Amino acid sequence: MASPALIFDTEQWKALQTHVGAIQKTHLRDLMADADRCKAMTAEYEGVFLDYSRQQATGETIEKLLKLAEVAKLKEKIEKMFKGEKINSTENRSVLHVALRAPRDAVINSDGVNVVPEVWSVKDKIKEFSDIFRSGSWVGATGKPLTNVVSVGIGGSFLGPLFVHTALQTDPEAAECAKGRQLRFLANVDPVDVARSIKDLDPETTLVVVVSKTFTTAETMLNARTLKEWIVSSLGPQAVAKHMIAVSTNLKLVKEFGIDPNNAFAFWDWVGGRYSVCSAVGVLPLSLQYGFSIVQKFLEGASSIDNHFYSSSFEKNIPVLLGLLSVWNVSFLGYPARAILPYSQALEKLAPHIQQLSMESNGKGVSIDGVPLPYETGEIDFGEPGTNGQHSFYQLIHQGRVIPCDFIGVVKSQQPVYLKGETVSNHDELMSNFFAQPDALAYGKTPEQLHSEKVPENLIPHKTFKGNRPSLSLLLPTLSAYEVGQLLSIYEHRIAVQGFIWGINSFDQWGVELGKSLASQVRKQLHESRMEGKPVEGFNHSTSSLLARYLAVQPPTPYDTTVLPKV
Repeated sequence: MASPALIFDTEQWKALQTHVGAIQKTHLRDLMADADRCKAMTAEYEGVFLDYSRQQATGETIEKLLKLAEVAKLKEKIEKMFKGEKINSTENRSVLHVALRAPRDAVINSDGVNVVPEVWSVKDKIKEFSDIFRSGSWVGATGKPLTNVVSVGIGGSFLGPLFVHTALQTDPEAAECAKGRQLRFLANVDPVDVARSIKDLDPETTLVVVVSKTFTTAETMLNARTLKEWIVSSLGPQAVAKHMIAVSTNLKLVKEFGIDPNNAFAFWDWVGGRYSVCSAVGVLPLSLQYGFSIVQKFLEGASSIDNHFYSSSFEKNIPVLLGLLSVWNVSFLGYPARAILPYSQALEKLAPHIQQLSMESNGKGVSIDGVPLPYETGEIDFGEPGTNGQHSFYQLIHQGRVIPCDFIGVVKSQQPVYLKGETVSNHDELMSNFFAQPDALAYGKTPEQLHSEKVPENLIPHKTFKGNRPSLSLLLPTLSAYEVGQLLSIYEHRIAVQGFIWGINSFDQWGVELGKSLASQVRKQLHESRMEGKPVEGFNHSTSSLLARYLAVQPPTPYDTTVLPKV
């Protein structure tokens, strides 16, 4: 029998389960006919507009979800997070990514100490360093200014910063600040990724940022050693101090690596990796590329949503509404996936970042107290910018499985194009699809409509769209650094709301440890087999066979010889 501590056992949860039957009897065509309902199912903050009227929900549904939030003590949990209480109980840590973008005069405590001054100390150091770097005063081993940056990290040390970088590349203000500079990211330990990250770069003009809190992350440190060798082989060992810096708290290992500890930038245990883009993990490489002033606008945008999330009533609170609707879709309507569909190519890396943020946070099978859950949590997140996705996987969404969709649009394009004689501008063409697709999903197309259009009888089943497929629309006024920060914060808090309702710990990630542990055994076996000729032992038949097949092909170069990627 389930523990009474689970939200599953509350009357509010059961009321929503009962309510599902009433919702399933009503098609979105009928729900959308109610103008008052559609008007009520909106929320706006600083020009960010949410329309969730195409969700399979009524005003009664929202009322019941808000009552569920109340019994789940959502308000109390949000306050605990902002107050620095150790809500990440399995790791005994605070969860304070909001402190990373808080104003200088804010007070946010962890273990009784206001962490905001320490955060700003690191940001001030980043600003000073990035100003010197961008001015050309910081030169490499041969006296040349450095204009290229390769940021080496993985997971949260990669996906978040890459998302922001990709979004800013075509913002006119940010692009102007980045002229003549390149920022690349190296994450995968695959040597192909190394080759791509340094292709056409000159070590003389390249700075490497190594991002690893402990300076022990296996993939990151192997990539760091590879780029170190790339620099040393061209410029000599003394060049490391001028061409490599770190984001880490392990100053001992940083120094042993050859990086000047004065060029190491700190972050904290109360910042989870996937929530760290607003720390030095993201702020440092992004400031080197765009300048600190641009990055500060991004942080201010995130902070604005933090304030909205903390202080706005739940009825008009964008992250709270999004989180509650996701719980409704997953746990009550039984939809296991969510499509993230930004109608902006600048947001092409949003979905990969949200995949990690959401699936690593809420992919849990036990409650925060360790009780097995009798309900599913988390979503399978995927996505692609429109209109590319329309010519890829929308077929499944329209006529296959029901997958709730997030449509994200921007009123003003970063790069407007107008062609004389065209019916609409390029951006209008894009946004025509942004507005049309949610209606296509909601309304569908009936056999009766097809008959009236004189569609051949044998094609009627193939051209019928059942509709009744939920979506929501998020419309941003522009896509400057500020709005990119807002979008990031909206999704971060939405995911936290889901975890708070489900009663799980959204801020640990023990699920990534087992595979890493087993990989260390394989690594040892590969070394012993290559270097000492030891047979494969201690693995199941399948793994042993695969390893034997892999080891049967000798590497083209001995292990005691250094070979760098050919680019």
